[in-house]
Amino acid sequence: MSSELLDALVVLEKEKGISKDVIIEAIEAALISAYKRNFNQAQNVRVDLNLDRGTMRVFARKDVVDEVYDPRLEISVEEAQGINPNFQLDDVVEIEVTPKDFGRIAAQTAKQVVTQRVREAERGVIYSEFSDREEDIMTGIVQRQDSRFIYVSLGKIEALLPQSEQMPNEQYKPHDRIKVYITKVEKTTKGPQIYVSRTHPGLLKRLFEKEVPEIYDGTVELKSVAREAGDRSKISVHSEYAEVDPVGSCVGPKGQRVQAVVNELKGEKIDIVRWSNDPVEFVANALSPSKVLEVMVDEEEKATTVIVPDYQLSLAIGKRGQNARLAAKLTGWKIDIKSQSEAEQEGIYIQKSDDMLVSQHAFDSDEDDME
Repeated sequence: MSSELLDALVVLEKEKGISKDVIIEAIEAALISAYKRNFNQAQNVRVDLNLDRGTMRVFARKDVVDEVYDPRLEISVEEAQGINPNFQLDDVVEIEVTPKDFGRIAAQTAKQVVTQRVREAERGVIYSEFSDREEDIMTGIVQRQDSRFIYVSLGKIEALLPQSEQMPNEQYKPHDRIKVYITKVEKTTKGPQIYVSRTHPGLLKRLFEKEVPEIYDGTVELKSVAREAGDRSKISVHSEYAEVDPVGSCVGPKGQRVQAVVNELKGEKIDIVRWSNDPVEFVANALSPSKVLEVMVDEEEKATTVIVPDYQLSLAIGKRGQNARLAAKLTGWKIDIKSQSEAEQEGIYIQKSDDMLVSQHAFDSDEDDME
């Protein structure tokens, strides 16, 4: 043992983030294992590793007893007091038993054990680092793919992007840089296993937090997210400050903020609407870009019936019912949409004026396309 070992431990601690004490503990455990295996010794031993002096000594630990039954583990009172008169019954005596050629044998045998302990400690460091980042986003680099997963490098470890969490409008190629949402970090026998997603609603939320300072600092609150990944999403936003426009804050100057999110999601359309604790207003806003005549609320069933102009019916429902479906997810209310003429025939709606419950302060990232 020499100062080179101490230097190596300092480098490992700095580069791998593994405590020097953890490595020393692994070395001492490995040396004990090597001693017992190579010298056919089953006694209780302790290794004293002094890195400052570059020395290593092995001590047999023996209990002081009246009558010795196993000399490998026990020592008589008389013999113990011959070593040191202060030893008493039930004390533990340490006797140096370092073999002459132990250094060479120990180094060979301990290498594998030390490597394993270092690997385990390194895995523990990685697990601790990434377990704290669940429900967060990271930028990764696509490495390869098979029939089940895309393998994404997050620096110290590869994450798994399952097929079910991949966006249908995306193709992933090696070396592509993508932002992913960490859904789960598991501790396995082979080390930490990290699962990521490109379809999780949390990815959309985190992207807006990064692009919109008002969301990050709490001035604007992102209340709910409804997402059909790769196609269309809706988010609702709110601010307690009357002078702050939450929708405008998310849109940004010339739409730059929302466009940055749209670009990251490869063109996924995003509707931004104002949240309200009044279900009439909130549901009307959520159906943006459709115009709404009236919202009737059934509190017990948590259901609403929404009346829209005849020419707005297809827009309110959306392609394959998408707009209505997303609005229901966003608000948490069931939504039944009826045209004005159908509602009048059923006798549930009488037009009172030409005014509509227009969705105030709503932004559609691609409104022209919907029209």
